[in-house]
Amino acid sequence: MSNDEDVRAGLSLTSRYLTRDGMPVIPVSGELHYSRVPRERWAERLRQMKAGGVTVVASYLFWLHHQPTRDQAARFDGNLDVAAFVDLAVETGLDVVLRVGPWCHGEARNGGFPDWVQQAPVRHRTDDPSYLELVEGWFAAVSAAVGPAGFAKIIGIQLENELYDQPGHLVTLKRMARDAGMSAPIWTATAWGGADLPEEEVLPLYGGYGDGFWVDADAPWDPTFRDHYFFSHIWDDAGIGADVRRAQAIEAASGGPRTPSDLFPAATCELGGGMATAYHRRPRPEALDVAAIAHCKIGNGSAWQGYYMYTGGTNPGPDLQESHATGYPNDITRLGYDFHAPIGEAGTLAPSHAELRRQHAFLAAFGHVLAEMPSSLPEIRPTGVEDSSTLRYALRSDGVSGFLFVSWHQPHFPLPVHHDARFRIQLPTGEITFPSRPVDVPPGTLARWPINLTVGGSTVTYATASALTLLPGPVPTLVLIAEDGIPAEIEVSGNVQTVTPGFEPLPLDGLDVLVLPATVAGTVWVTEDGGRRLLLSDDELQWDASGTVTVKATKPADVRVYDPSRRAFTPLTVPQSFTPSTAPVTVTEIRAAAGTVPVSYGKHDGRPSAPSPAVFDELAAVYRLTPPSWAADPTRDALLRIIWAGDMAELRVDGTPVTDRFWDGAGWTINLTDIGWTPSTDLTLHVLPLAAGSPISVPDEARTRLTATETQLLSLDTVEVVARTTSTATTP
Repeated sequence: MSNDEDVRAGLSLTSRYLTRDGMPVIPVSGELHYSRVPRERWAERLRQMKAGGVTVVASYLFWLHHQPTRDQAARFDGNLDVAAFVDLAVETGLDVVLRVGPWCHGEARNGGFPDWVQQAPVRHRTDDPSYLELVEGWFAAVSAAVGPAGFAKIIGIQLENELYDQPGHLVTLKRMARDAGMSAPIWTATAWGGADLPEEEVLPLYGGYGDGFWVDADAPWDPTFRDHYFFSHIWDDAGIGADVRRAQAIEAASGGPRTPSDLFPAATCELGGGMATAYHRRPRPEALDVAAIAHCKIGNGSAWQGYYMYTGGTNPGPDLQESHATGYPNDITRLGYDFHAPIGEAGTLAPSHAELRRQHAFLAAFGHVLAEMPSSLPEIRPTGVEDSSTLRYALRSDGVSGFLFVSWHQPHFPLPVHHDARFRIQLPTGEITFPSRPVDVPPGTLARWPINLTVGGSTVTYATASALTLLPGPVPTLVLIAEDGIPAEIEVSGNVQTVTPGFEPLPLDGLDVLVLPATVAGTVWVTEDGGRRLLLSDDELQWDASGTVTVKATKPADVRVYDPSRRAFTPLTVPQSFTPSTAPVTVTEIRAAAGTVPVSYGKHDGRPSAPSPAVFDELAAVYRLTPPSWAADPTRDALLRIIWAGDMAELRVDGTPVTDRFWDGAGWTINLTDIGWTPSTDLTLHVLPLAAGSPISVPDEARTRLTATETQLLSLDTVEVVARTTSTATTP
């Protein structure tokens, strides 16, 4: 990477994978924007990421947030203290990648440029000397804020974002960043859209989303989304950013998708951890939608799993979002940036957190061997994105052992049961055909089955249960998770056994095999800190670099840890200082909604526009919410849960908007502490009805509810507050 001056001891990059201290690793990065998360929540969010199996935290530095006016120096205090964020992440045991811009996007106004930069008479994002002079000031401010000690702790710097046809400019930015004092062993740039990148200067990073707000409201499920539910060796996604390219008359640099350079491993920074919601189009990815894409990328040969977003947040002020008013093709919510992420805006875990953390536990345990295993595709593959009959699978193998990846899930067009599946794998050591008899593969199956895996004194020829982790102990324990609806079959030394999943291991020569039932998959946690441990709990678990487990629960907590020496699960002690509570919130209507709301509030480039703040205030219903007084106790960390229907809603404290949401049929969770609510404040909910004939795109479930109304939809179904306990678990 022309990177001699940035060498970091113990860290290197090959054309196939990253190594730490000579050992191949497959990093897992997750995006968290520190300026969109309250500083007092940073530590918890980082623990939540770590508990999800994330090893690297990535963050944009939004110039707009730090220096809104030219006559004031860039601020790096409070929620903007990037150096403190880096320090805290490293203390938590996470690596750090900073995405320094100067243009970021991230659904920020002007792509993250302050207005004074956006309005400057320069040729933006080029080597125009007048533009570079502005960037020089920003880079100098970032470098001074992070400091040499901070840059010594980070592993990567991303330059710019979604720059397609300016390879020379990326080299200029890299030189300027170094001249300013920035340093990192890995420099990256986004490669989708056929981006023309400077060879050997940056690690190309790719993305993949299963749906997106950036297509038109009436557009069908685009092939660029559908592609990601198949195994492939094509990594480019021509769809990401296509609307912004169109709006700015920027052509993609190549005529179609392409594969990574032979110089670099296939790596990602933007696998969809969820999806933002635009006014005109409101995708709502489910947990399996998110997990299936990530699963396919691992099977495709991924050397770095990177998610955008992994942790949602809130804009640090109104009107900092991209919007039609600022020339963007999309109107985004002014404040809320939940993104349907594994960790939401309120700090609650989405079901995708559990789906992904099993994949990440697998990468932590087997990444050092998986990195050495190229991906191969079968001779008979799906004929295209419309093919819903050909089974989707891939093999990663070093020629001796490997893992078979099966993916049989996609949204919008559900897949049928695939009947009579059986696999034949030809290795130099011989042919393996399994399972012993054909099996039906149910929709929703995401499998990673070990092939010729040698552990302890045994070699597992194959298993039809997904590899999860490998636990140390007097006898190592290979942990598998059964697939729902597929018999768990294991062959060892020519002996084929059908295993009944449970909580006791199958003893083999020098190896225990624990096959967990599919029904407990969502309760599985694996910590690598303080020694690798397998835990089961349907409560939220967190931990830091020491491995100390914190339990966050809305009910009496239940946590069990597997003890390899006892070959059994044992309970952890979780002290609780109070009983969690759930209570209704008193809702008082202050003002009824307008009798009739418009079907449309105007269009921009053919896409429906959101109503202006003034029109919203004129037409929206207003409700006063009065939570019980105990919800103000910070030790209860209370959540406000709203099940509602309408067009858009805004929550205000003493008249000041604190967060907002476009309705997509999902519930809305708000952390009362984070928004600054106390019993002495006035908490109001403002909800705009949605006209029955609205042209916006919402998920099918929401559309069904909307079409059932004759005129307009407005409903508050449930408004309640939920308290949580936070305790430290201890071994009995």
